[in-house]
Amino acid sequence: MAGKDDSSFVTKPGFCPDCGSILPLLGDKGGVTCYACKKEWSSEVFGDMIMTLTLHFNSKHTYKSAKDADSNKDDAEGPVVERRCPQCQNDKMSYATLQLRSADEGQTVFYTCTKCKYKETENS
Repeated sequence: MAGKDDSSFVTKPGFCPDCGSILPLLGDKGGVTCYACKKEWSSEVFGDMIMTLTLHFNSKHTYKSAKDADSNKDDAEGPVVERRCPQCQNDKMSYATLQLRSADEGQTVFYTCTKCKYKETENS
């Protein structure tokens, strides 16, 4: 593995001292291989760089409040199409498709009313 003294020119930390390309992050082994010139470098090429990672999680209240905000809207179980429900006459139904029969036959479409949740199938 090459050190700082083996470099062709001076670069900022995180860049290959030989070709100037950005370096990948350090692996478990402690060294890094340049993507472009394939030269191996020790962890010294990163200088005193510090990497941090922060994960922000939503609280369960975030999800609950979003659901409550949409409670006035019709719930859909997939993409919505204009199709009249035979039970409540609503003009919107969501659908999902599955290949239930052999591959050389059409798929089965499952429709669900967005209002009353009536379900029907159609073999296409």
